[in-house]
Amino acid sequence: MQEKKVTLYPNFDEIEIDFRPELHNLFQQLSAGISEFTFANLFLFRETHHYRISKLEENSYLIIGKDGKANFFMLPFEIPDKSLLDEFFSNYGFMKAASEMQTELLKAFGYQVFEDRDNFDYVYLRSDLARLAGRKFHKKKNLVNAFINNYSYQGKPLTEEYYQDAIQIIEKWSQGRPDVGDAKAAREAIENAELLQLCGCIYFVDGAPAAFTMGEELANGESFVVHFEKALNQYKGIYQFINRCLALVLPKKYKFINREQDLGNPGLRQAKMSYRPVGFVKKYKVMP
Repeated sequence: MQEKKVTLYPNFDEIEIDFRPELHNLFQQLSAGISEFTFANLFLFRETHHYRISKLEENSYLIIGKDGKANFFMLPFEIPDKSLLDEFFSNYGFMKAASEMQTELLKAFGYQVFEDRDNFDYVYLRSDLARLAGRKFHKKKNLVNAFINNYSYQGKPLTEEYYQDAIQIIEKWSQGRPDVGDAKAAREAIENAELLQLCGCIYFVDGAPAAFTMGEELANGESFVVHFEKALNQYKGIYQFINRCLALVLPKKYKFINREQDLGNPGLRQAKMSYRPVGFVKKYKVMP
């Protein structure tokens, strides 16, 4: 059976799982650490952002999408020449998720570059989240201890044996919510975890499925990105507990944990800042 390949520009394809062999290793080699730029992330959120993909040249691709009524394009790899860029701006809106390294060339071409703060990825030291040491993490550690002292719990690697338990967590988490957010993508991530090489942990309280985390390697192996984290709120301190547990069980080769963006949500921003990020993966919007 012939391996399926991405169509050459100006034609586009929907993002299919069959494209993984062509794309996954290329994304893994990116050093910028932008959370959108993994094959798994693009595939799982292909419907959310209406992604389509086209191949420009060897190891270079154009991704177009739509958020609401706003059309955008992304260039994870090489920046093409200005005439082609002008064509992209004319046909596909603004450029999204440009990296810091790309912005210098884009500015030199005369484009306007703006920080996209709502989409900055939050980056934490794995060791900080594992230890929760000092006054700045005092409240977090208290919540972790409250969970440990109040509940009978067990953690397991999120393997195929526990996929249905994780799906049950998603279903319970979604009940009664007006907006279930990334629940569909999370379920599809579990169903395709082995194929997408996603890994994580699942937690049980009193023998019942209660929480899970799932992510993958990022930034050329320097960090681990958490794509999904779901827990049942009836257990006080469970989110703080699973956050710390992941940092404890991750291999020490991962210096950083990327916990993705806050999307401009004030509550989410406050929660992510409370864990004291050591920096951000900055992303930029680019306009003609």
